[in-house]
Amino acid sequence: MNKQDLEACIGQYGRDIYTFCSYLARNLQETEDLYQDTFLKALELEDKLDFQQNPKSYLLSIALRIWKNRRRKFAWRRRIAAACPEQEEQAKIPRDSPEETLLREEEQWAVRAAVTHLPEHLRLPVLLYYMEEMPTKQAAALLGIPPGTVLSRLHRARKLLKKELEDFLNG
Repeated sequence: MNKQDLEACIGQYGRDIYTFCSYLARNLQETEDLYQDTFLKALELEDKLDFQQNPKSYLLSIALRIWKNRRRKFAWRRRIAAACPEQEEQAKIPRDSPEETLLREEEQWAVRAAVTHLPEHLRLPVLLYYMEEMPTKQAAALLGIPPGTVLSRLHRARKLLKKELEDFLNG
């Protein structure tokens, strides 16, 4: 991958990768670090990135692997050194639009918040399937689990989301 290929890749998939990183990290600084590290790792693994295949899926798998490794390292360090957990930043939604836009944004925020509260094993398939529009077989390969497991986790996640969002929509 040369500089032009990297720029083309960032131009075409950068926004999707950044959004995925932000859902994983849930913190602005960690999101930016994860995003940059994803493309740095892609640059290191340039011989494995084939633009004829599905580079977006490959970049998503790189981001997911980096994020999992960081979580594992952080958990290990916390066990050893009893470090304080990092504080999460909450995204601010602008409230200066008309009422319909405000309601739509509020509903979107509620869905995003509900997804972020899902356990990790349910949240990752939801993000890959709905946000990245990845087929279940491809999501299964990315997560290293059978496709049936992805489907069952999506089903359980939808049930939990429905329960949590019913309270929001009815109240």
